Amino acid sequence: MGTIPKLLILAGAALIVIGLLWALLGRFLPLGRLPGDIAIEKEGFGFYFPVVTCIVISLVASGIAYLIRLFK
Repeated sequence: MGTIPKLLILAGAALIVIGLLWALLGRFLPLGRLPGDIAIEKEGFGFYFPVVTCIVISLVASGIAYLIRLFK
């Protein structure tokens, strides 16, 4: 098997694990409903943009990438 199929399988498995963790930990962590997330509800219109949630996820991903590079 080549490297691309292995990479795709690994990426798919990682997405499944992340999805399961998100579903399980979503009960305890209010990701998507943090203070600072923009939510506008009007008659016939709804807009939601999770600004703070995006920043938190970015910081966590950056920290994980830093740790991976540090120990590699």
